[in-house]
Amino acid sequence: MTTIPGLEVQAATAQRCRLLFADQLNLARGKYIPMSEARKGHARMCVGTFAVTYDKQLVAAPGGGMLDGLPDMEVRFDPAALRPSWEADTQVALGELWFKGEPFALCGRTALKNAIAAWRARGLEPMVGVEMEAYVYQRGPDGAWVPYDTPGAFVYGTGPFTDPAGLVDEIWDMARACGIPIESINAEFDAPQFELTLRFADAMKAADDAFLFRQMAREILYKRGYLLSFLPKPFADKSGSGLHFNLSFNAADGTNVFADDVATGVLSDVMKGAIAGLLQHHEALAAILAPTTNSYTRLQPASLSGYWANWGIDHRSVTVRVSAETGPAARIEHRLADCAASPYFALAALLRAALLGLERGYDLPEPETNDGLETINTDRHTPHDLGAALDALEADTLLTETIGADLVANFVAIKREEVRQLSAKTAAEQIAYYLYYV
Repeated sequence: MTTIPGLEVQAATAQRCRLLFADQLNLARGKYIPMSEARKGHARMCVGTFAVTYDKQLVAAPGGGMLDGLPDMEVRFDPAALRPSWEADTQVALGELWFKGEPFALCGRTALKNAIAAWRARGLEPMVGVEMEAYVYQRGPDGAWVPYDTPGAFVYGTGPFTDPAGLVDEIWDMARACGIPIESINAEFDAPQFELTLRFADAMKAADDAFLFRQMAREILYKRGYLLSFLPKPFADKSGSGLHFNLSFNAADGTNVFADDVATGVLSDVMKGAIAGLLQHHEALAAILAPTTNSYTRLQPASLSGYWANWGIDHRSVTVRVSAETGPAARIEHRLADCAASPYFALAALLRAALLGLERGYDLPEPETNDGLETINTDRHTPHDLGAALDALEADTLLTETIGADLVANFVAIKREEVRQLSAKTAAEQIAYYLYYV
């Protein structure tokens, strides 16, 4: 593998801090500041970052400040918790947003913190593992982006036939140097597609790691002349890329409350409630978890993508898959999302929906035991486009209130404008719109 000299000791030599936060588009907003400024633990930025689309069109979105003079917000962070960076002489700070002396309602990281606190109030710690999928592009003879040439790639492939340029080695080494723990990397079903899985952690660390890993991997490959695309469906003839969240909950003694569910054949109240909540709010969750117009070309029947509102045990044709593993690795896997979603906003929404299921005692449907491809035990599914998904999200007032009504209202307004802008564009033009950002 390649080596990255100096990154392990850059805490003592870093000259600057890269302050980052995720906005409602999952863009890594931020700025570089000297280490002398980073010691203060805060910096100011404009709330207008929450009033723009990908192509920088201003929108009068609630909370975005467009009609209020575009005032400042504050990004606060812990100077003692800076993280190693993939850039030389740099450390990374992950910030939370404040506005007029209060936590900013549009901050996804704060929304996740609040969702975690709601589970902790029940004596449970949410644990999360994140699986990302992405395609790799390279430059063709004419300079256009074309699929990375991986002539011998196959699902679960590893090595030079899958990755002739050694891109996985670079990502792996840099993740290690940055303290981002990888569970596994392998080729996925399509070529040139890869699955990039991070280790289980508490929900906030899992979101932080996923946010930084995605940005790091894209940036280091781009400097090599490759484009790592997390777009859900960049190629019409390929299956598409998802973002799977593996969820479990630890009791106060550190034991996984799902540990014996599959082994005994009797699901715990927590597992039943969580699954029921995720299915009850399935249509509304789609807008947050699949937040681009391109997302809905992936979310189709018989696509193993989380289209149907169903669940099953060790069944990959459902949205909520109960893993066959037991003990500490027991978990449920939610398969609807794609990597255009902010991990903070997405996890906040998933945890809130799951908790609603537990607290309100939603009925749990029967598990899917059909093939899930041609025969399905439900007629409920994700909306067919982003506009309809936004309608479903707005209509689900219980979920939106628990996530954060202001955060959802801002997100919906930005996404409505995005839908309007892309409504007359071809599929290829829509992909071009998103390609450098997702």
